[in-house]
Amino acid sequence: MLYYLLLIIVLIGLDQFVKWWITAHLAVGAVHGFIPGLIALTNLHNDGAAWSILEGQQWFFYLITVVAVVAICYLMRRWRNNRLKMITLSLIMAGALGNFIDRLHQHYVVDMFDLLPINFPVFNIADVCLTIGVVTLIIIILKED
Repeated sequence: MLYYLLLIIVLIGLDQFVKWWITAHLAVGAVHGFIPGLIALTNLHNDGAAWSILEGQQWFFYLITVVAVVAICYLMRRWRNNRLKMITLSLIMAGALGNFIDRLHQHYVVDMFDLLPINFPVFNIADVCLTIGVVTLIIIILKED
């Protein structure tokens, strides 16, 4: 269990560091090339979800995050002997808490990765953790049944 807690802490730390770095080095709305033609770095403040869905509804995101954290804690206790499920739950927990920290302190989430070739929401490391964790967990559960 300690390894999973350490994974969560490291991922949250990485997420918060990158958000701090972007905020410290790029003005809000500024765009900087990262991988030419593929990814740009930007400093976007998002008080909604992807594509600014539910913009300004912080109470909703607080509620969803608290419910999600309680559910993840329950599942981590239930599946504590399943390493793959524990890793996916750790990713989901890190992503949820990484964005929750932003919402609590700033009332918005700092997003920075902009995929240039497609119209995709600007995202951050917490979003990557959430997406990989949720998709992987769905695949694991579907393969079990």
